[in-house]
Amino acid sequence: MNLLESYLVISSILFSLGIFGIVTRRNAIAILMGIELILNSANINFVAFNRFGGMHKLDGHIFTIFVIVLAAAEAAVALAIIINLFKNAGSVDVDEANTLKG
Repeated sequence: MNLLESYLVISSILFSLGIFGIVTRRNAIAILMGIELILNSANINFVAFNRFGGMHKLDGHIFTIFVIVLAAAEAAVALAIIINLFKNAGSVDVDEANTLKG
């Protein structure tokens, strides 16, 4: 039961949940989790199209590893910004991010 459609359905559900998390949340950590869901849905697409696209090379897997490295760097930078926001504003509400303007 390894059909391409099942992978694409799971990926689209993850993508939709990520977009929903970004649009509806005001907490910076929840927004960061939504971005991670979107990146994971892209990873599922890369691996699925590599597996079912007729390519038996590792192109999809290499792109997936690149996206994972990019997500780790993004998480490190975003968490540093969130910690700075919490230190200066006292909360991680993204509406209070304008207080960091000089």
